[in-house]
Parts: sequence; structure tokens; C-alpha cells
Amino acid sequence: MILDNALMFTGTSNGTTGGITSGPNTDSPTTGTQNSTNTIDLHMAGIPVLANNQGARDIGIGDDPAMKLVVWVTTTFTGGTSLQVGLQGAQDNGSGAPGAFTTWWTGAAVVEASLVAGTRLYDMDMPRPPPGIAVPRFLRMSYVSAGTHGAGALEACIVLDRVDQMYQGTANQTLGGYPPGVVIAN
Repeated sequence: MILDNALMFTGTSNGTTGGITSGPNTDSPTTGTQNSTNTIDLHMAGIPVLANNQGARDIGIGDDPAMKLVVWVTTTFTGGTSLQVGLQGAQDNGSGAPGAFTTWWTGAAVVEASLVAGTRLYDMDMPRPPPGIAVPRFLRMSYVSAGTHGAGALEACIVLDRVDQMYQGTANQTLGGYPPGVVIAN
């Protein structure tokens, strides 16, 4: 998996300041609903500008291979109840900044005991906008925390190739495949 700094929702390594508590590549949501440190702007110079400054690049929705979203825990969370991750999109407000964000997709609420380092929270191909939602110029992640997390960090990004091998166990989140003892006849 290759990480592109321009496609990172989390962290301050691309020059973003402010927002929720962040490390170079991570966000640490604590309580309530918070948004990723970085908002990805899909506008590129040279792309024809459409109505309301909507010159967003095609990120391959529906392509094979498709761009993929991945969110994983980098530091174990403590003190809260659960965390839910969602993808949001917004059109240009007419001045080159995001308008109102709309939630496109929301993952399952993951209980605190499962928010251990290495856990993947949101693995999916980049979705197309839901019915009635315009193609966005801006993308960000939202984090909905139940309770207040005392510690914990996650990393979220868009990638082309993600390791999607299943886990062998639930306790240690070890990549595996077939469990020991399974015999496949030739």
C-alpha cells in the first residue's frame, strides 16, 4: 500500500494546522462529532471549471482497480465507549472553499475494547455520491465518539492498493487467511 500525502485525511504532515489533536499522520478524536484534520480538495489546475467552481478530478469511482478508503487505529483508544467513522463530501461554495458537507457513508460503531492498534475501521472502495447528492469537490472524514476517549489515534487515507487479507484471530488482529488445519484438496 502506497500512501500519498495529498490523499491523507489525517495528520499535519501536509501543512494543515488546527482541527482536532493530530500527529504527523494521525488524528485523535476525543468526544462528540469531530472532523478529520485534512479536507481533500479534488480540484486540479487545468481541469475545466464547471458550474460553481466544480472542477473536481475523477478519482476512479467504479474503476477496476478502484481507489479505496482505509482507516486504521495506530494507537489503542482508552476511556470512551465507541467510535464511528464516516465519509463526507461538499461542493465548492462559489469562493473556492467547501460548502455544506453531506455524509455519504457511515461505518459501524466500533466498541472501545476493539479499538486496539492495528484494527481497521473503514475498508471500502471509494463510493459514488448517494442519490440526490452532487459530485463533490471536497472530501473529509467524520468521527463520532460515544463517551470521551482519553487516548487513541487513527490514520485515514485514500489508496489505490490496500492489503485486504482477512484476519486470523479477533484478539490480536493478525493477518492470516485459512486457519491452521484446513486442508484444501487439489
